[in-house]
Amino acid sequence: MDYVMELEGLTKTFGKKTAVDNFSLKIEKGHICGLIGPNGAGKTTIMRMMAALSEPDSGEMRFFGSTELDKARSRMSFIIEEPYMEHSMTARENMQYVRFIRGVADDSRIDMLLDFVGLKDTGKKNVGKFSLGMRQRLGIAMSLLAKPEFMVLDEPINGLDPEGIIDIRNMLLKLAEEEKITILISSHILKELSELCTDYAIVNHGKLIEKLSHEELLTKTKSFIGLRTTDIGRTCTVLEDNLGIRNYKVSPENEIMIFERLEELEHISSTVTQNDLIITKLNVEGESLEDYYIGKVGDQNE
Repeated sequence: MDYVMELEGLTKTFGKKTAVDNFSLKIEKGHICGLIGPNGAGKTTIMRMMAALSEPDSGEMRFFGSTELDKARSRMSFIIEEPYMEHSMTARENMQYVRFIRGVADDSRIDMLLDFVGLKDTGKKNVGKFSLGMRQRLGIAMSLLAKPEFMVLDEPINGLDPEGIIDIRNMLLKLAEEEKITILISSHILKELSELCTDYAIVNHGKLIEKLSHEELLTKTKSFIGLRTTDIGRTCTVLEDNLGIRNYKVSPENEIMIFERLEELEHISSTVTQNDLIITKLNVEGESLEDYYIGKVGDQNE
């Protein structure tokens, strides 16, 4: 396996409080891993240790297979808590400042990245007049200047309105798919993580409770695709002949319940509609990530 990040046995105490307790986690290249847990679980402390903002008491970190951490961090970017930016300067001036600090020679990336995050037309407007969502998008643009291979994001959608959350989600998906950037992201908005992440790491009391892939989550939550069309019989034929789907059943309410290939919702949808069938319902049903998470950490926090 090609691991971008390997944390082994990280422990961090503050006085008598153990914030991170023998924490180990690996992330494969190109994956988006959601770090989830209640407030005070140790998520931010883990990220701060990764960024060299806090020193672990014990344990080992490897990035890109190397223990030369300072060198490896030059290939990474971090947004931990609210990203620093000068509020009296424009978005472009902030980008120029970061370009100078990070030693980025290519000035053309500034306009390209501001366009990517939707801030190209902010002109002379100072960052202090930006909304929270605009500042979050600027923070992402600033973190992309040095062409990172691995991004670490602490609550990047915290406080955003629904439109802002969707903007950030689509942005991160595009980075992972097109730029092949690996991402570690924490958030308490679990619904969004369930639509973004390839993997999940559940943390509580500073310990890793479980790491699982999106596919494993779907299996463990007994999820299924619920599909209804105007012709159930012909739809079943399309599922079997065109998609090779066999693990399904038709409910008494004439809903097709598909128990395999849950991650291929769009492909199933397009195949069904291409065969002149009208879809009246199509979604993944079952226990949510939030339900599963509460089941894992709920008893420990009582």
